[in-house]
Amino acid sequence: MTSSTLFQISANTLYIVATPIGNLADISQRALDILAQVDVIACEDTRHTQKLLNNFSIKNKTLSMHDHNERQRQEYIGELLQQGKSVALVSDAGTPLISDPGFHLVRHCRGLGLKVSPIPGACAAISALSVAGLPTDRFTFEGFLPSKSIARQSTLKSLENEARTMVFYDAPRRAIDTIKDIVEVLGGERYVVIARELTKTFETIHSDNASNLLAWLTQDANQLKGEMVLIIEGYHRDENDISPQIISTLKLLLAEMKPKKACAITAEIYGVKKNTLYDFALALKNSH
Repeated sequence: MTSSTLFQISANTLYIVATPIGNLADISQRALDILAQVDVIACEDTRHTQKLLNNFSIKNKTLSMHDHNERQRQEYIGELLQQGKSVALVSDAGTPLISDPGFHLVRHCRGLGLKVSPIPGACAAISALSVAGLPTDRFTFEGFLPSKSIARQSTLKSLENEARTMVFYDAPRRAIDTIKDIVEVLGGERYVVIARELTKTFETIHSDNASNLLAWLTQDANQLKGEMVLIIEGYHRDENDISPQIISTLKLLLAEMKPKKACAITAEIYGVKKNTLYDFALALKNSH
């Protein structure tokens, strides 16, 4: 157990406790204090969590709570909290609820007016994003990519024009097939980052365009092991591109007003260059 208690827990509180994603030294002192003091620890896999607790000499009760029993467990945990107990929720690694169970429990407890408190720590998605070398002012976390190629390609297709940096979880054993789908759907020049085994001995962070990344993966079977975060650069729209939607809007406006005003309004709506639209409008006029 911890050498000194730095944090006193509160009754009637569900603590969402982040745990290490690989390196046990990354756990916070407050997380250890809470895990040692709560009445019960709800976890995805009690055997996995017990190893963490044993490492820090923490003896406490654990309760399994995973995707298949969360709805049932939420009632029981809610009752414990209403009785004045305190509960910690942990996942197998990282921050709970981030592509892990816990959403239904948290909503249930908040619906009962119970306090739900976050205990920050490791998160594979954010850790990978911090070292990816891609824009982080705006990004989207898409969770796990589908395991089947057709569904995976469909997901990628729906994000084809997504301008934000995209963060995914994926199984390394599927990495080659996933990158092939990225090349197929998003193009071989799309910049991609693979962050594998973060904080562990064989941590690997490799970035390149999708085509080169595919060749790299094919040559090194070791990269198909462990845990992986996949980060894809957002779509860069060419300001000179005029999509069918833009053309349709411009034509409607041209029917009602002069080209200069129509182009100005269309440019404002879609964020494209006014001069490009004006040149197109003139060409359109001359073709009739």
